[in-house]
This record gives sequence, C-alpha cells and structure tokens, in this order.
Amino acid sequence: MHTQRQLFHRPGFMDSGEVPHHFICPISLQIMKDPVTTVTGITYDRASIERWLLVDRKPICPVTQQPLPDDQALLTPNHTLRRLIQSWFDAADDRCPDIQDLVRGLFVPRLQLRSLHLLAALGCENNESIRRRLVQSGVPRILIKLIASFRVDVDRVEVDLALNLLFQSLRVPQNDLKPIADGRDCLSIVDLIAQVLAGENREMKSTATMVAKALMEAASARLLEQLKTEFFRSVLGVIRDRISPQVTKAALQVLLRACVRGNNRLKIVEAGGVREVVELELSFPDKRTTEIDLGVLSRLCSCAEGRAELVGHAAGIGVVAKRILQISAAADEEAVRVLAAVCWSSATKEVLEEMVSVGAVEKLCLVLQADCGSAVKEKARWLLRFAMHPLTAALKSSPTDPSNFARSVVDHLKKQDEYFEEATLHAADLRV
Repeated sequence: MHTQRQLFHRPGFMDSGEVPHHFICPISLQIMKDPVTTVTGITYDRASIERWLLVDRKPICPVTQQPLPDDQALLTPNHTLRRLIQSWFDAADDRCPDIQDLVRGLFVPRLQLRSLHLLAALGCENNESIRRRLVQSGVPRILIKLIASFRVDVDRVEVDLALNLLFQSLRVPQNDLKPIADGRDCLSIVDLIAQVLAGENREMKSTATMVAKALMEAASARLLEQLKTEFFRSVLGVIRDRISPQVTKAALQVLLRACVRGNNRLKIVEAGGVREVVELELSFPDKRTTEIDLGVLSRLCSCAEGRAELVGHAAGIGVVAKRILQISAAADEEAVRVLAAVCWSSATKEVLEEMVSVGAVEKLCLVLQADCGSAVKEKARWLLRFAMHPLTAALKSSPTDPSNFARSVVDHLKKQDEYFEEATLHAADLRV
C-alpha cells in the first residue's frame, strides 16, 4: 500500500478525476490505508473502525446501524479494494502537485472537495517542511475564510476535511501562526468550532478540539477577549464526553489559555467550568490532566463566582486537598493556591470546618514537613495561621466536641509561632 507521500508521485493524479467515493472511509472521511470489511458488508479503514468499536464502544455499524461484534478477528481485510486504491495511485503522474494549484482549486466548486482531499493528504505527512510550505502558501488563512463560510449541518464532509487539514497545517512553531490567529476571520472559525463541539460526531469533535488548542496557543489578546460563553460551554461538553485522554487534555488547555483574560474566567464559571473540572478530577485522570485541572481551578477561583462554585460543590475542597502531595510539585502549588483563594475571601466558619473534616488542614501541615518549594511552604504556613484563630475560637466555644485533630493543629501552629518568634529574636541578637 502506498504512503500518503507516494500519492503525489504517480502520473496524472490531478487529472484523474474525483477521488472514488468507495476509497473513502465512512468514519474518517479520508482515503483508506488498510481497508477492512465488517460482517454488515461495509468497508472501513482499520484504524477508524477499531477505534469505533474498542475505544468509543459503539457496537453498531455506522452506515447500516446494524449490530457489530467487537471481535477484531471478524474484520476481513479487503485486498481487492486495497489493490484498486494502489492501482489508482499508480495511474498518477511522477510529480508533486503544486500547493498553489491546490489552493486555487479550493475556490472552484467542482474542484473544492478534491483539493481538500489532496491538501489533507499532504498535511498528514510527518514532515515539518511541508507544513511550513502550507503555512507560507497561506493555506491556514484561506482555510479559516473557507470554513467560516461553511454550515456544519450542510457541509459536513468539507468541514471535517478542512478542520483536519487546518489541524495538520497548524502544527508549526507559534511564531508562524500568530499572524493567522490575529486575523478577523479567526473569531468566525471559533464560532464554527463551537458548533462542531456541540454536535454528536466524535471524530470531528476531536479534530475541532485540537484546532481550538492550536489557535488558543497563538491567539492574540484581542481574540481571547472576544470568546463567548457558548464556546466555553461547548469545550466543557468535550470534557464531559471523555472522548479520549488526549482530547480531554487539549480541551483543558483551551480553558487554561483562555483564563489569561480575567473576563473569560467568569464566562467559564457561568458555563459550568468549576463543576465539570471537579467532576473530571473525581474520575481519577492521569497526573498531567490533574495538573491542568488544578491550574484551571486556581484561576477560576480568582473570581468570587468561581470560589462560590467550588465551595458549593460537595467534593470541591475535598478533591483539591486530596491531590496535595500525591501528584507533583506543580500540582501541589496549584492546589495550595486554590485553598488560599478560598480561605482569603470565603473563609466562613462552615468552610474552615469543612477544610478540617476533609483533611485539607492536615495536608497543609504535611506540606510544611515535606520536600516542597519554599513558596508553597510559605503559602501553606500562611493558610494555617489564617485558619488558626477561627479553629481556636471553635475549640473554646465547644470544648467537648471538636476533633482531636483540630486541637493538634492549633497546638502545632502555636509551636510554629513560638519557634518563629524565638528565631527572629535570635537573629536580631546576632545582628547586634
């Protein structure tokens, strides 16, 4: 089977007519590399149907809607179709098509779909120089204009191909993308991405999320300021869907990047961001996802609405406290920052009592003894001193009821204060 690169090294490829529809996988909408036929008689690219059955766990044929067994042994290699695709490649001419010719084809209705297929195949090459050529030829900018003119419900195939191509061509250094992300049409494609993310097609949602991540990383302050609550609601829907760990992380990184602008934090909170991130963390994701989760929460808790949502969630403070000293130094820093934000502005008697009951105060004490950074220890020490006075008052008001741990925390803090006071006096004596 020829590789994507070999597709462009066969005679008359540009003159061979439209890509035969039976060469296209019904799931990925790309030319098949390894066609296999299911028991329903429909042929798919092996990678796409295996993901459909084993990852997405959908035991039905996407085309016929008939039941499909999840046994990979029942996927029969379609050698006949494989040879036909190879013969079709062999009929092409021995030159690489000019990217500018393909770009011009995007503006000709009868050539648009074929040009998208060919550019997408070029973009799939694991070759940064080709992707740079795509950027230098203006492909991303043109695609953004083109996609902005599409309708998701009418131009589904074109949108999917264009998003795939845009994702491939965006995998270049950020400096090359900044002029594109600053363009006026970029906001239109963000709106279209929001529509795709709100849809049902998981393949398209995956690609759209990766495109959104790439755009956000290169986005100007002007673009970030214009993002809408509906966009964030769609991104949070991707997190809720749990399409794949990679897509979930990309969606979280979109939120993290958007949080650079303060007004976006409130929009994300209004879209249900705190709740979705806490629920994701309750599912025990991988360490990197947890780090991003806590990073998003620490930024959302910089606004009163975010803190209220975290305190209002039954597992909010508890899940943050539990991650301290479990994941990484970066996670510790973000988790302590979340608790500090809550204590500084929302330290009611009930919140402080909850911090004791869920083990947050105990974890902060452990931070002081652990091998953590000085900044994290200082913030933890401040938090404990801040909490000491309400805890002491609680002990005095109900001396028969409070937990032994609350008493030990107060005793520990008093000893800490005595130690620091003694050390300060000693240092002053030395200076004299």
